[in-house]
Amino acid sequence: MNPVELIVALYDGMARFLYEAIRAVEARDVPARRIAIGRVLAILMHLQSRLRPDVGGNSAKALSEFYAAIFALCLEGSRLESADRFREAIGCIRDVREAWSVAARDGEVLRQLGGDEGVAARMILTSATGAPASERASSSWTA
Repeated sequence: MNPVELIVALYDGMARFLYEAIRAVEARDVPARRIAIGRVLAILMHLQSRLRPDVGGNSAKALSEFYAAIFALCLEGSRLESADRFREAIGCIRDVREAWSVAARDGEVLRQLGGDEGVAARMILTSATGAPASERASSSWTA
């Protein structure tokens, strides 16, 4: 796997764990919900820690805001035991995951990536909707 494919795999993992959290909410299984959300939050923290604002600039900032928005949705969903909040997070994750997936097949992105998520992020943050991922995610929640 190239570095971007690994990022796609992490996004897939977040979605999978969010689906587990939905199942746990529906089954009223609090420990399972907490474990699933803990795994999502661990992935988000890992992705956040790998951002390089010195290299990625505004794109790294936008990804950081996106990760914070998803983090907030997950915490809120867990606190409220809300499958809808988890579904909302999955939708946002899928949008950005698709952009990463396209980038994983783009030779130019891979050349510029050089092992750093921030560089590739500059090239893929705007999806088919034309809105930065952080705007799509953050429009649905408030602090």
